[in-house]
Amino acid sequence: MVTTSPQPPSMTTTDAIDFWPAQSMAPMKDQWHGLRCRFINAHPVGPWDDFILSEWELEACAWEDFHPHSETNYVLEGELHIESGGETVILKPGDSARVNPGQIGRYRAPVYARMVTVYGPNPQGAESHSFRYYEV
Repeated sequence: MVTTSPQPPSMTTTDAIDFWPAQSMAPMKDQWHGLRCRFINAHPVGPWDDFILSEWELEACAWEDFHPHSETNYVLEGELHIESGGETVILKPGDSARVNPGQIGRYRAPVYARMVTVYGPNPQGAESHSFRYYEV
């Protein structure tokens, strides 16, 4: 789990609608200039029973981590390469792919990619780990 990302905005709840005001993407760490993200509806800390929605972008860099939960990426702009379990897919705008739980996901944007991501439930609160960032 990456805990250096900014917290999502406070949620406003009505009886029928949950609303999260917009916020800007920010680097996950100061030294990781090419990796920016924002968690939209919740921050992936501890257990969660619903999905977690985020937006992120990679600029001439790569990121990898171990997933205790599923992670589905939908590409909005650019080109994203995903490798997991010896398989690789290349996504362009409109494409999506899921890294299933219990896998290391490797994400690379040779130039640039912007994605919307959905984390699946993590009711046990298992932590992500094996983080690696590098520029390409």
